[in-house]
Amino acid sequence: MTIEGLVTRSSCHGPKETMDRLEAAVVAKGMRVFARFDHAMGAKEAGLALQPTEVLVFGNAKAGTPLMQAAQTAGIDLPLKALVWQDASGTWLSYNDPAWIAQRHGIDNAAEIIDRMCGVLRAVAEAATA
Repeated sequence: MTIEGLVTRSSCHGPKETMDRLEAAVVAKGMRVFARFDHAMGAKEAGLALQPTEVLVFGNAKAGTPLMQAAQTAGIDLPLKALVWQDASGTWLSYNDPAWIAQRHGIDNAAEIIDRMCGVLRAVAEAATA
């Protein structure tokens, strides 16, 4: 699956375990978890069917704030979010590429922060899905 600005990787685990592992990895990296949304549960409560689909909202002000200082509109994409979802072919984890966020908001002077964010996201995604 290729969607511009979106990083998607398959998981060796089911959706709940992938999300639980992701949340634990985020906390272990010293980031704050702001929310966990279960879209499938919301759909069920509305009498609709949706395969497992859950979002984790998390971040670190030391990384996100400089991006918002450079372009306050980046606040629409921050804090970071990761989506764990399941379809007929398996369980997936997706998140917005921080470099895409910077490009989207015209931030061109934050390469070091973006590189760190990319590295941390790769690490927590690997911990969640491997």
